[in-house]
This record gives sequence, C-alpha cells and structure tokens, in this order.
Amino acid sequence: MSDSFDLGETPQPAGAQPYRVLARKYRPQRFTELIGQDAMVQTLGNAIKRDRIAHAFLLTGVRGVGKTSTARLMAKALNCETGPTIDPCGVCEACVAITEGRHIDVVEMDAASNTGVDDVREIIEAVRYSAVSARYKVYIIDEVHMLSKNAFNALLKTLEEPPPHVKFLFATTEINKVPVTVLSRCQRFDLRRIPVELLANHFGKIAIAEQAEVESEALMLVARAAEGSVRDGLSILDQAIAHAGAEGGGVVTGQQVRDMLGLSDRGAIRRLMGHILDGDAMAALDLLADQRDLGVEPLAVLRGLLGVCHGVTLAKVGKEPDPAQSAEEVEAVRYWSQGLSFVLLHRLWQMLLKGHDEVARATDASSAADMAILRVIHASQLPDPGETVRKVEAGEISVAPSPIAAASAGDGATPAARLPEDFPALIRLLDAKGKMLLGQQLHDYVGVVEYAPPLLRLRPTRPLSDDFVRDTAAALKAVTGALWTIELTEAADAPSLLEQSQANEEAARDAILAEPLVKAAFDHFPETELVSWETPDQRSAL
Repeated sequence: MSDSFDLGETPQPAGAQPYRVLARKYRPQRFTELIGQDAMVQTLGNAIKRDRIAHAFLLTGVRGVGKTSTARLMAKALNCETGPTIDPCGVCEACVAITEGRHIDVVEMDAASNTGVDDVREIIEAVRYSAVSARYKVYIIDEVHMLSKNAFNALLKTLEEPPPHVKFLFATTEINKVPVTVLSRCQRFDLRRIPVELLANHFGKIAIAEQAEVESEALMLVARAAEGSVRDGLSILDQAIAHAGAEGGGVVTGQQVRDMLGLSDRGAIRRLMGHILDGDAMAALDLLADQRDLGVEPLAVLRGLLGVCHGVTLAKVGKEPDPAQSAEEVEAVRYWSQGLSFVLLHRLWQMLLKGHDEVARATDASSAADMAILRVIHASQLPDPGETVRKVEAGEISVAPSPIAAASAGDGATPAARLPEDFPALIRLLDAKGKMLLGQQLHDYVGVVEYAPPLLRLRPTRPLSDDFVRDTAAALKAVTGALWTIELTEAADAPSLLEQSQANEEAARDAILAEPLVKAAFDHFPETELVSWETPDQRSAL
C-alpha cells in the first residue's frame, strides 16, 4: 500500500445525498487504495507496461477482499484515455462511466442470477462486435462458479480464442467449483485475506474521514471480527459508529464493540484458561456463568480457549507474538509456553476441540459448556501416560494388577507394567500372539529411532500404508494392554532389523573371504562361490 491514502469520495455534507454505507462509500477507486494485494497489483502493472495483458482473468478469494473492486479497476486500467495504465486517471469519461456503472462497453453480470446457456449465449453473440467507445469490451462475471455446466461448456471456445478487443474478468469465492477447462484458459489471481493490523489501520483512517472517534482497542476488535474481509469490517464499523452515537457519548469504545458483537473479553478468556490449568473448577464455572450473563455465547468461549491454546503452542515452538495482541496477552502466552509441555498442550487442544463440537451440537449449550470445561479440568490434572509407564518400569511407582488388567492378561494381553524390554522382544511378542504380519513389517520396513515404551518412534525404510500408525497402535494395545504412541520420522541412521541383519551377514562374509586360507582357495579356483558358512560360535551351538 502506498504512503498516500485516498479514501475515494469526499464525504458530502449532511442532507446533500442519501446516506451510503461505508463499504460502498469507500470502495477503492485506484489500485493504490486496494490494501493487502501488493503482489497482484505489481504483476498487473508489469503486464500492462510490457503489453502482456491476458485475455481472461480469474480473481478468487474470500468475501470482501476486493475481487469485484479489482475487476472494475482493471476495466478502468484497460480503458482509461491515458492508458492502458496501472494508474487510471479517474476523471476521463471512460473512468467516470465505469465508476458509475454505466459504460456501454463494460458489462457486469451476476452469475448467481444468470446461470443458464441463454445468458452466456448473449455474451457469445455480443463479443463479435467491436467496442463502441472504449479500447476494450470488458465482461465482468461475478460468482462465476454459479454458472451451469452447460453454460461453462458454451463459453469455452470463446474464452479460449476471444476477439482481440474483448477481455473477460471472472470473480469467485469458490474456486473449487470452477471447471479445470475454464481455469486453464485464465490468468488466476488469489486475493489474500487482509491482516488484522492492516485492517485496523485502514479502519482508523476511515473513522478520521468520517469524523468519528474510535478507540484503538475498538478498531482492533472490528478488524478481528472482520476475519480478513474489508467489506465485513466496514459493515461492523458502520454499526459501531451508529451504536456509539445512539448512546450519546460519540466515542466508539472497545467495550461497546464487544457488547455489540457479543464477544468475550479476551482477559476473561485468559482468566478462565488460568482456572482450568490450576484445576479450580468452581472459579472456572463461576467465570463461565458470568460470561453467559453478559450475553457471550458458550461456543464463543470455547473458540476463545482454543485460540489461547493455539497461541501458547505456537509460542512454545518459537513463533513471534501476534502484533495485534496486548502486552498482557503476550506475557500470559509466554508464561504458559514455558510451563506447559507439548504433550499437555496437545491433550488440552483435543479436549477443547471435542468440547467445542459437543457445545455446537447440544440442545442446551450452557450445560454442555459446563461439562466440557469440567472434563478439561479433570484431564489437565491427569499425569502423562508415557511418563507414568516409564516410572513404573523404573520401579519408582508400584502398581498392583487391577481386575481389568488381570482379565485382559487372561485374554492374551500383557499388563502395561510388563512391556517388552527392547524392540526385538516386542516383535517376538507380536509373533507369539499371532501378529506375524505386523511383526514382519516392523522387522523389515522400519528402523527404530527411539524405543521408550509406550512411545515408539520409527523411520520408514519403504512406503507404508496410510493406516500403519493406527493399526500398529491398536495391535500393540491388544497384546500389551498399554496405549502406545507411534510416531514416524525421517531421522537418519536408523536401519531396520532386516537391514542390520543383512549388514552383519555381509560383514561376516567379507571377514571370511579375507581369511588367508579362503583367499588362497579362491585364487586357485576362480570359479568358486561362497554359498554358506558357519562361524565357530555356530558350530559350538550345534
């Protein structure tokens, strides 16, 4: 985005014209006003300068990122009286007519309401005729994925070889529904979601132009709620300004935006996460009830907790803090990332995700949220299973077999406290329990990076099935009674047992061939082959 910022139309005096919402009033009129799409603007500018303008463009992205605005700007760029240029003047007859939607050679069509072959046939018939007053005849088709299959097929030939005076500009939010045959005939641009800080900055300038006082926190909340969409954010900002005016204060505050959107206070979410990690069930339920009384949906609370868990995990792997986060939030995330293990964070994420799904489906969302939070608190206090097993094996914890474990052992499973001491012993156990195929796969197809029951980290030495990890964990649970964690990694220097056996055999063969007596025999009888051999240890074992 350029340093100069033109907000488009100059706000008119009150009563001069009917009120227009901010999303329409501040629609970009120049490419420099199109925020967050610098790469696309640069590509288009280079194409225009070098006269390498494609005959068809496909613009895709989520709602409100500027697809239709970009298409209109491209129509201006192609037909401006000073162009083609990436910086259309905006004042010539062509630019003004396109801005006002009345240019006879720039045709906009909504594919959602014009889906059939007859609608496309009108375009096919019209493209044969030259532009009336413009340099190019431009067809802008919005939501192009809504065209029927027959309509797409009818358009293909014209789209592939249009007359030189015709340009097609397509826009869609669902690129996966556009046929490949159409995609291959277009130059595609993926418009990105607008970052939160860029949106907040943009909304702040619009607030100044509207002579509205909006707090920084309020701008950030609006930008977050917009989810990368300029149009959605401007609609929220419009509502927030009206809301503040109705209350009489005239200043849009963060709390007003939060109340208007039904958002949970991020500080409250952090406090709730703290209660969960501390195991304080009563405090967590009281805070959850307070949020309900404030009108915050239980599902929004679960989403907020998931966001905190995600942020802490990213911080633990070294990701820089989000610029949109407050100093208090950054400090809380840093503190938790230092104190929580990856195992606990992953467990917390899974439990919160399960709770979120249950609340979304429940007939009584409040009760479901209470039960989900209590389950998470209970799970967060449980010890790590892998660490517990290691302590049992080391004798730090003595465990008496439970009736369930004893029953499992009677059915062929081994209690978790008696796991095989090494990987070959595990394979022998599988063979003994009738899992010979899995035993052979573990022997031949994987190398052991780490064997720390019930953790098994393996390096595949050949492609494995998609269900290998799941099937292996299930089989090991069946024969040992323990819940195993199976991880696949690309670590080097982890040969399979088969490769180790082959290497040992090759080393033994080389050692025998290096014996002076054997070497002399091979020199005397050149056609001789070493077929089999016995070491002294093997002979003594017979």
